[in-house]
Amino acid sequence: MPVFINASSRVLVQGMTGREGRKHTQRMIMSGTRILGGVTPGKSGESVLFEEDPVPVFGSMAEAVAATGADVSVVFVPPKFAKAAVLEAVEAEIGLCVVITEGIPVRDSIEFLTAARASGTRVIGPNCPGLISPGKSNVGIIPAHISGQGRIGLVSKSGTLTYQMMYELRDHGFSTAVGIGGDPVVGTTHIDVLQAFQDDPDTDIIVMIGEIGGDAEERAADYIAANITKPVIGYVAGFTAPPGRTMGHAGAIITGSAGTAAAKKEALEASGVLVGETPSLTAQLVRDAIAELRSSRS
Repeated sequence: MPVFINASSRVLVQGMTGREGRKHTQRMIMSGTRILGGVTPGKSGESVLFEEDPVPVFGSMAEAVAATGADVSVVFVPPKFAKAAVLEAVEAEIGLCVVITEGIPVRDSIEFLTAARASGTRVIGPNCPGLISPGKSNVGIIPAHISGQGRIGLVSKSGTLTYQMMYELRDHGFSTAVGIGGDPVVGTTHIDVLQAFQDDPDTDIIVMIGEIGGDAEERAADYIAANITKPVIGYVAGFTAPPGRTMGHAGAIITGSAGTAAAKKEALEASGVLVGETPSLTAQLVRDAIAELRSSRS
């Protein structure tokens, strides 16, 4: 039972006719995702050819959902149009909206996330790589070939580290990998995904990747201590980051004594999470945990 998406997920691509939307739609289709259409205002009735199969373009999310019954959308539109795109998805009562776009003003994100929460639409992102359940569905920009199916659940702020961890653990595979994004405000949090993995019978071990800035990892640590019984392995990026300078993501900034990698590592370890010092060492901790699980079940 994959987390948030499955082989039956019906996906619309907002911004499919643009360069990035077209490129990643092709990649999603090749990895088995059910792409039912694209949405671009003013282009209703057109189509885009992928592998000799035309995918229809709709002028609005309302039109697209009515025609296809889609339950997932993925947003590949420029930052200045992102708020309108997500609000349109929310108004169309889409169940899951994955926002790949980076550089969205925080005020815009707050506005569409508030609307989404009120309506029941789950938003992943913004500024995220999306999510993948290998062999079932891939919504976003995560390369499908780097890892196969398995029983590891991965939640990460960083797209690049998502890819690296999936590749490092390709010998075991993943139930689902979710990139939640590194902006100061995101729709789906570490805690949301941790609970989803806890409830998922096809996930045995959880990997959580965080980074400097904010207190999301500390809050996740408290939640793990109180609610998560499956093994959790962690990694925190940014041990050498200088205070006061953003590192990659808008939310990855140390302010004063808050948000340091050391403080996050300490909080996670206090909650029983094993934390690796590098991605490769973290992957080895996961392999060790898998071996221990198998030994305890034999």
